[in-house]
Amino acid sequence: MRAILLLSFLTYSALGIAQSDAASVWQDLAKVSYEKKYDELLGFKVDVPVFAKDIQAMEGETIEISGYIVPVEGYKSHNEFVFSAFPYNMCFFCGGAGPETVMEVTATDPVKYSTERITLRGKLKLNNENINQLMYILEDAEQVTK
Repeated sequence: MRAILLLSFLTYSALGIAQSDAASVWQDLAKVSYEKKYDELLGFKVDVPVFAKDIQAMEGETIEISGYIVPVEGYKSHNEFVFSAFPYNMCFFCGGAGPETVMEVTATDPVKYSTERITLRGKLKLNNENINQLMYILEDAEQVTK
Protein backbone atom coordinates (compact mmCIF):
# COMPACT_ATOMS: atom_id res chain seq x y z
CA MET A 1 0.00 0.00 0.00
CA ARG A 2 2.85 2.40 0.84
CA ALA A 3 4.46 1.64 -2.50
CA ILE A 4 1.24 2.55 -4.33
CA LEU A 5 0.90 5.80 -2.37
CA LEU A 6 4.54 6.68 -3.01
CA LEU A 7 4.23 5.91 -6.72
CA SER A 8 1.04 8.00 -6.96
CA PHE A 9 2.70 10.91 -5.17
CA LEU A 10 5.76 10.80 -7.44
CA THR A 11 3.62 10.61 -10.59
CA TYR A 12 1.47 13.61 -9.63
CA SER A 13 4.54 15.55 -8.49
CA ALA A 14 6.21 14.99 -11.86
CA LEU A 15 3.06 16.12 -13.68
CA GLY A 16 2.89 19.23 -11.51
CA ILE A 17 6.51 20.10 -12.24
CA ALA A 18 6.01 19.63 -15.99
CA GLN A 19 2.89 21.81 -15.95
CA SER A 20 4.59 24.55 -13.93
CA ASP A 21 7.60 24.46 -16.30
CA ALA A 22 5.26 24.91 -19.28
CA ALA A 23 3.56 27.82 -17.52
CA SER A 24 6.86 29.45 -16.49
CA VAL A 25 8.10 29.77 -20.08
CA TRP A 26 6.02 32.95 -20.31
CA GLN A 27 8.10 34.43 -17.46
CA ASP A 28 11.25 33.76 -19.47
CA LEU A 29 9.71 35.26 -22.61
CA ALA A 30 8.90 38.44 -20.67
CA LYS A 31 12.65 39.22 -20.53
CA VAL A 32 12.45 41.42 -23.60
CA SER A 33 13.13 45.11 -24.06
CA TYR A 34 12.46 47.39 -27.01
CA GLU A 35 14.40 49.86 -29.07
CA LYS A 36 13.11 52.36 -31.61
CA LYS A 37 14.17 51.76 -35.21
CA TYR A 38 13.16 53.64 -38.30
CA ASP A 39 11.01 51.58 -40.67
CA GLU A 40 11.54 52.56 -44.31
CA LEU A 41 8.20 51.16 -45.46
CA LEU A 42 6.14 52.89 -42.77
CA GLY A 43 8.19 56.07 -42.70
CA PHE A 44 8.46 56.29 -38.92
CA LYS A 45 10.14 54.64 -35.93
CA VAL A 46 8.70 51.43 -34.53
CA ASP A 47 9.42 49.43 -31.39
CA VAL A 48 11.65 46.47 -32.19
CA PRO A 49 12.11 43.69 -29.61
CA VAL A 50 15.55 43.10 -28.12
CA PHE A 51 15.63 39.57 -26.72
CA ALA A 52 17.56 38.78 -23.53
CA LYS A 53 20.24 36.08 -23.74
CA ASP A 54 17.88 33.65 -21.95
CA ILE A 55 15.37 34.06 -24.76
CA GLN A 56 17.97 33.93 -27.52
CA ALA A 57 19.14 30.58 -26.13
CA MET A 58 15.60 29.23 -26.59
CA GLU A 59 15.40 30.04 -30.32
CA GLY A 60 15.05 26.90 -32.41
CA GLU A 61 14.51 24.80 -29.29
CA THR A 62 11.45 22.65 -28.72
CA ILE A 63 9.50 24.09 -25.80
CA GLU A 64 6.31 23.28 -23.92
CA ILE A 65 4.13 26.25 -23.08
CA SER A 66 0.70 26.58 -21.47
CA GLY A 67 -1.85 29.20 -22.36
CA TYR A 68 -5.07 30.05 -24.14
CA ILE A 69 -6.20 30.12 -27.76
CA VAL A 70 -7.24 33.65 -28.72
CA PRO A 71 -10.12 33.90 -31.20
CA VAL A 72 -9.00 36.83 -33.36
CA GLU A 73 -10.25 38.15 -36.68
CA GLY A 74 -8.27 36.53 -39.43
CA TYR A 75 -8.12 33.28 -37.43
CA LYS A 76 -7.22 31.07 -40.37
CA SER A 77 -7.78 27.57 -39.09
CA HIS A 78 -7.22 25.31 -36.17
CA ASN A 79 -3.67 24.94 -37.47
CA GLU A 80 -2.80 28.65 -37.35
CA PHE A 81 -3.83 30.76 -34.37
CA VAL A 82 -2.69 33.14 -31.66
CA PHE A 83 -1.79 31.74 -28.25
CA SER A 84 -1.76 33.83 -25.07
CA ALA A 85 -0.40 33.54 -21.55
CA PHE A 86 -3.73 34.93 -20.35
CA PRO A 87 -7.42 34.24 -21.05
CA TYR A 88 -9.04 36.27 -23.82
CA ASN A 89 -10.45 38.97 -21.53
CA MET A 90 -6.97 39.73 -20.13
CA CYS A 91 -4.80 39.24 -23.21
CA PHE A 92 -2.71 41.64 -25.29
CA PHE A 93 -5.50 42.24 -27.80
CA CYS A 94 -7.84 43.50 -25.06
CA GLY A 95 -5.23 45.87 -23.68
CA GLY A 96 -4.62 43.74 -20.61
CA ALA A 97 -1.02 42.65 -21.30
CA GLY A 98 2.05 43.30 -23.43
CA PRO A 99 3.04 41.84 -26.80
CA GLU A 100 5.44 39.43 -25.07
CA THR A 101 2.42 37.51 -23.74
CA VAL A 102 1.21 36.26 -27.14
CA MET A 103 2.64 34.12 -29.92
CA GLU A 104 1.66 32.92 -33.36
CA VAL A 105 1.20 29.17 -33.61
CA THR A 106 1.41 26.89 -36.61
CA ALA A 107 0.28 23.41 -35.57
CA THR A 108 1.05 20.16 -37.36
CA ASP A 109 -2.48 18.88 -36.65
CA PRO A 110 -5.64 20.90 -35.94
CA VAL A 111 -6.01 22.03 -32.32
CA LYS A 112 -9.60 22.11 -31.13
CA TYR A 113 -10.65 25.52 -29.81
CA SER A 114 -11.14 25.68 -26.06
CA THR A 115 -11.53 28.45 -23.51
CA GLU A 116 -9.55 26.32 -21.06
CA ARG A 117 -5.77 26.47 -20.59
CA ILE A 118 -3.94 24.01 -22.84
CA THR A 119 -0.30 23.04 -23.31
CA LEU A 120 1.50 23.08 -26.64
CA ARG A 121 4.88 21.73 -27.70
CA GLY A 122 6.74 23.18 -30.67
CA LYS A 123 9.84 24.92 -31.97
CA LEU A 124 10.27 28.54 -30.85
CA LYS A 125 11.16 31.15 -33.45
CA LEU A 126 12.05 34.73 -32.50
CA ASN A 127 10.95 37.59 -34.74
CA ASN A 128 12.44 41.06 -34.50
CA GLU A 129 12.30 41.89 -38.21
CA ASN A 130 8.77 41.43 -39.58
CA ILE A 131 6.41 43.92 -37.94
CA ASN A 132 3.45 42.12 -39.52
CA GLN A 133 4.05 39.10 -37.28
CA LEU A 134 4.19 38.66 -33.53
CA MET A 135 7.61 38.54 -31.87
CA TYR A 136 7.20 34.90 -30.81
CA ILE A 137 6.25 32.14 -33.22
CA LEU A 138 5.71 28.49 -32.29
CA GLU A 139 6.22 26.22 -35.30
CA ASP A 140 5.36 22.54 -35.79
CA ALA A 141 3.26 22.74 -32.64
CA GLU A 142 1.17 19.95 -31.20
CA GLN A 143 -1.17 19.85 -28.25
CA VAL A 144 0.20 18.03 -25.23
CA THR A 145 -2.33 15.98 -23.31
CA LYS A 146 -1.63 15.67 -19.63
